[in-house]
Amino acid sequence: MRKRTGNASPTSKETRFEIAGRALAAARSRNRKVESGGSGCPILVEGRKDIEALRQLGFSGPIELVNRGWDRSRLVAYLFETYGSRNPVDGASALILLMDWDRTGGRLQNELGSRLKSMDIKIDEETRMYLIRSLKQEGKTIEGLAPHASELLCFIDEFDPLDDDSD
Repeated sequence: MRKRTGNASPTSKETRFEIAGRALAAARSRNRKVESGGSGCPILVEGRKDIEALRQLGFSGPIELVNRGWDRSRLVAYLFETYGSRNPVDGASALILLMDWDRTGGRLQNELGSRLKSMDIKIDEETRMYLIRSLKQEGKTIEGLAPHASELLCFIDEFDPLDDDSD
């Protein structure tokens, strides 16, 4: 992904969607099941509508929920026991932490990020940062990506083309 100087946000919608599409394409590729050429890297989101939005964007691999009625300690233990500290396929992050970029999502991102890192679990937080910078005009939630799915998919598919027979 292109490096940007400073904290300036991209201005044109096309440029912003291209940046978001590139980040989402990388995440979708890692999330894809191993049998389909991915790494099977799980994505952790807040709620069911977030899962639906990611599915609309072509994510086909494991997506885990924060809001499942468990306390944070149990959730972190489950994630560690299920996915380990590194992804066994590509050696990169064990999971993609993708909370909303509203106040609650920021708190969850920080709290879960700290707990996961304290257990030496490598996490990807870059995807969220690219989305925050490029899509804040469109909203502050993962589920808020759904209305923009067709526009985003043009860019996501450019950087992560799906075969007709995959998934």
